[in-house]
This record gives sequence, structure tokens and C-alpha cells, in this order.
Amino acid sequence: MRIVSLLASGTELVAALGLGDSLVGRSHECDHPEWVKRLPSLSRPTFDITGTSGEIDARVRERLRSGAPLYEIDEAQLAALAPDVIITQTHCEVCAVSPADLVHGVAAKLERHQVVALSTGTVDGILDGFVHVAEVLGAADAGRSLVAEIRTRLAAVAEVTRPLRHPRVACLEWIEPLFAMGNWGPEIVEIAGGAGVFGAPGAHSATLPYEALRDADPEIIVVAPCGFSLERTLGEMPLLTDRPGWFDLAAVRTGRAFAADGNFFFNRSGPMLFETPEILAEMLHPAHFPPRHQGTSWRQLPSRPPDGR
Repeated sequence: MRIVSLLASGTELVAALGLGDSLVGRSHECDHPEWVKRLPSLSRPTFDITGTSGEIDARVRERLRSGAPLYEIDEAQLAALAPDVIITQTHCEVCAVSPADLVHGVAAKLERHQVVALSTGTVDGILDGFVHVAEVLGAADAGRSLVAEIRTRLAAVAEVTRPLRHPRVACLEWIEPLFAMGNWGPEIVEIAGGAGVFGAPGAHSATLPYEALRDADPEIIVVAPCGFSLERTLGEMPLLTDRPGWFDLAAVRTGRAFAADGNFFFNRSGPMLFETPEILAEMLHPAHFPPRHQGTSWRQLPSRPPDGR
């Protein structure tokens, strides 16, 4: 079987199912496991993804307003690879390649069942999607085993956090403008032992006025922009920390504001997402979860301005 992943977490899922050797192509965002970067990249964004979060947001909004696609597929290379299955998604037109990005000329050459699209925004939906993809790939047993292992892992975190006090948590998945994390984010917060102040399970992430964050004054703030590494997130933080009242927020004053890796964790619907409750629990309940990921996946933000005022 020849598999192409046009979903950032698709190569991760295929590898977790033990079918990594069947991968023949990937999207420009597929970067895990590390070796998949050797595969040909079949997609590219049609807008500049460098610069600040505000600049990227403006470019995306302009293309959406004009009806222009956000991604392009290398039609000739895709056809030459002759995949048996293409993995993509339909949940978010901004985050990754969707079936609509597969040009009609290429899609017509493929059997209808060969395009497998993940389409959910909830924890259970993601896991159901893993099973569905595994079935299409002829690895149903591996899919069920993977999902059972993940559910056991989630249950272990929830067992520890359930009796603890759940602090009020704001998870942000973009900086300029602010976006409150939706989709599976509120469920992840609950499993990790927090009470989300924004977003609803399964609902798309939505813009959040800075004033709403200031008024809510959450006990914990986690900034994990979609697609941003920890280093890139830290580089963007002045866009938040320079805003009026940032250092007056309860979470900031008490040292409970954090920057996190929003690329591998929090925002991707692959197997690594299910390490996120443990990462988040380290921030929320340090007495119960050792900080194994501190410095690599998350970092505490300063509680006062650099000049000490």
C-alpha cells in the first residue's frame, strides 16, 4: 500500500499504526517522526507563513475574503506517486490541506474511497477517526490497540486530577488577534484538572478581545499558537506582554502564565495530542505532576516587566 499524508499529524498516525514504511509523500507540515522529512513534500501554503502572528492572520483573512485557496498541491508529483490512500482533513480550512485543495484533475484519477478525511473537533471524534483510518489502511487491530492505549493514558491523568481543585484556565491558540482554544482544547483542560473559561468542546476556536481576557482574569494562562514551536511562541510574547494590564493579570502576577509548543501539542489532532493533558497538568498541578516537559514543551512567563516595574 502507498500512503500520502496531506495532514500534519497524518504521518504521525500512520507511523503509530506501524505502517510508516508505506508512506510515499507528505504535506509541507508533516514533520513527525523526524525521518518523514525525507519524503517528497506535495503541498505548500499560498501565503507567506513567516512574520508575526498578526501578519499571518492578515494574509489568511485576505485570501479567504477573495476565495483564493490557502494551499496548493503538486498535481504532477501526486499523480506520479500513485497513492492508494490520501489522508487529509475537513475540520479546519485554515490549518491544513483539505479535500477541496485536491484539484479536480487529480481527484478524478483516484478512487473515491482513497481520500480519507478526518473531520472532527472532539477527543472522542479524533479517536474514532484513528480507528476509521486504521480500518481503511488495513490495520484495524493496530488502530483499536492505539486508541485503547490512549484512553488508558487519559484515564490515568484524570484519576489524579479529578479530586483536585480545578483552577480557571485560559488557553490561547493565537496571539494577534487572540484566539481562545476551542475544538478538543476544553476537554484537554478538563482532563488536566482545569476549568476552561473560554471555548466549548467541539466548537471552532474563536477570536477573543484582549479586554475579555483581562475581565475574566483567569488563574492560569497558556499561550500555545497553532503551528508555533515553543521558541517561536516566546518570540511573539511581547505582542501580549506589552498590552495594558498584562502584568496585572492574576495568572501573570503569580507566575502561572505559560508559553507552550503549539505545533506538536495542543493543536494537532494526532497521537501526540494525547501527551498534552500530561503537559498541561504539569502547569496546573505541579505538586502532582513532575515538570518533565518544562523547558522543552512549555516555559513559565515572567511575572513582571523586564525593567522590574
